[in-house]
Amino acid sequence: MKIAVYRKAHFNAAHRLHNPNWTAEKNKEIFGKCNNDNYHGHNYDLVVKLEGPIDPDTGYVYDMKLLKDLIKEHVSDRFDHKNLNLDTDEFKTLNPTAENIAVVIWNILREKIENKYDLTVRLYETERNFVEFSGD
Repeated sequence: MKIAVYRKAHFNAAHRLHNPNWTAEKNKEIFGKCNNDNYHGHNYDLVVKLEGPIDPDTGYVYDMKLLKDLIKEHVSDRFDHKNLNLDTDEFKTLNPTAENIAVVIWNILREKIENKYDLTVRLYETERNFVEFSGD
């Protein structure tokens, strides 16, 4: 039997969607306002899902305090109030789209969470725009 547990987190970050191999015109055409030379920001909502068996000793699938601390230390503290393009190593050469941010967060957390747990990252860039990555 597997059961899923979820932890929500939040961070604010700025970014600019830009492909350096394209002309300024093509970047504006493809990315529109998201290609603003002076960047733009989002209030990101993150939902981390872990799925696994219930531990018979604790009654937990995963210690939620531990999950909260992992997300804070390795995601929120790393990206909150940062310009993703300029202030983070992860996005120096990787376009910080919601899709790429979700994959980066998944990879960060996957290193810290045992593989016996299925891990899914859902990232809301806006209330209506979100992405989800499960490592597949």
